[in-house]
Amino acid sequence: MSVNVAAALVEMAQQYPDRPAIHVPLARGANGQRSYRSWTYRELDQESDHLAHGLGKIGVTRGTRTVLMVKPSLEFFALTFGLIKAGIVPVMVDPGLGLKNLKACLADAEPEAFIGITKAHVARVLFGWAKKTLRSLVTVGPRLFWGGQSLAQVRALGQPVSGPALAATGADELAAILFTSGSTGVPKGVEYLHRHFVAQVDMIRALYDIRPGEIDLPTFPLFALFDPALGMTTVIPEMDASRPASVDPREIFEPIERFGVTNMFGSPAVLDRISRAGVVEGKKLSTVRRVISAGAPVQPAILERMHQLLPEQAEIHTPYGATEALPVASVGSREILSAARSRTISGAGICVGRPHPSQLVRIIRISDEAITEWSDALLVERGEIGEITVRGPTATERYYGQPELTAKAKIPHPDGGPPTHRMGDLGYFDDEGRIWFCGRKSQRVQIGPRLLHTVPVEEVLNVHPDVQRTALVAAQTPAGETVPVICVELSPDTRRSFDQIAPELSALADRGPPTQGLSLFLEHPSFPVDVRHNAKIFREKLGPWATAELQKKRLSP
Repeated sequence: MSVNVAAALVEMAQQYPDRPAIHVPLARGANGQRSYRSWTYRELDQESDHLAHGLGKIGVTRGTRTVLMVKPSLEFFALTFGLIKAGIVPVMVDPGLGLKNLKACLADAEPEAFIGITKAHVARVLFGWAKKTLRSLVTVGPRLFWGGQSLAQVRALGQPVSGPALAATGADELAAILFTSGSTGVPKGVEYLHRHFVAQVDMIRALYDIRPGEIDLPTFPLFALFDPALGMTTVIPEMDASRPASVDPREIFEPIERFGVTNMFGSPAVLDRISRAGVVEGKKLSTVRRVISAGAPVQPAILERMHQLLPEQAEIHTPYGATEALPVASVGSREILSAARSRTISGAGICVGRPHPSQLVRIIRISDEAITEWSDALLVERGEIGEITVRGPTATERYYGQPELTAKAKIPHPDGGPPTHRMGDLGYFDDEGRIWFCGRKSQRVQIGPRLLHTVPVEEVLNVHPDVQRTALVAAQTPAGETVPVICVELSPDTRRSFDQIAPELSALADRGPPTQGLSLFLEHPSFPVDVRHNAKIFREKLGPWATAELQKKRLSP
């Protein structure tokens, strides 16, 4: 059976040809107002057809792995839909990953084509990205000395071709390679099959009751690719997609009000920034029905501030998942801010909700080793912390060109069906069937017989009004002893010194089992975070930093 997620764009263009599909920001005029460039569904469908046909003319055809490094724009969306329509396999990598990681990612993906802006091609040439495998080049913008075709040339080649570009791709055919954010190691290229994308659309629509005709503002561009399948119009905000935490709140508030946005996606870092500004300015986002936030757990204080901006009936949803499997579960802000919150600040972890009915979520014993076959003997008792696993329609099955990493993350089944994915996260089920997240498996801290999990520890301390967030890490004392250290990032609103706050954190820590005995606190100016959402804390970088600080200050517990 043919399955292609881009078929949704074709259907929307047939049913609602003149409905706006996407609005992309341009410069501000003399009056201070930002103008927008827009396409209807018919225009987006036609443009993606032209590009798909044109790419075929230059040898970029079904199955060709193709790097796409284009800024959020009409061209980006036309290219992405054109690639998927034609069965070409887009390779998506965050440009902010750093030169070393980018080179490694592209070497792993073995791309045969590269479509990018001028700056991306310059970097490709200078740093030798995928030079052994590339054979087709397309430049969006000025094309310099590297040859290939411009986007305008590709479009011109495709315009005379009649008929739709939609390929009859199979459900199990490779649709895209999406790289993880690399928040706990080297980014990995996740193989998405066409059925994974279609299942994601179905699950998102059902989970959040998204209706055709809604207006979406996604601060993570790839999420906008679901909008045609959900019947939504996309409004792209003016922001640096690789630095979402630095977004100008005005660039969120203005398009929401101008276009009547009903749905918004934003990482916790985005919500924190705009909610702080919105509360100060007294903003009311009267048209927004729902906010969806992912990338890391959202602190209750951020949810409370966001609710001050939203209509009374609006909900903030926090789906749980990863690039390899999304969504797995979901929970609404009202549930988090009620009974779940009191458990969180007492050290129970963060509630991420109940699994979607189609996802089989199970908790297995903690292990860093590969598991060669699924067995129910791996399961832990309800309430016991273990590794979260998922088997279901959106759980991807392998990393491209990385069999060793695949073996560590996937558990084969004796029945020969799809493997179970190991999330790399620790958590447990409560008596109500909800999942509680306790942190990344690789970031747990073992001190002798005591096992500490990051989230239960940190959330006890994050309630301090002068604290933005904390991070538990293991560090080495001057005597060579491994000790737990709490790194502290102070709230931007605080007027107190760290020396005043540290004793109060010690008092908080002494209140409950997860944090009792923790006495080493170090102030950090700004935690290192992932480039995609600016929300996941790079504790792997904070550990060595804490060790250096202890050595410098000659501190011991």
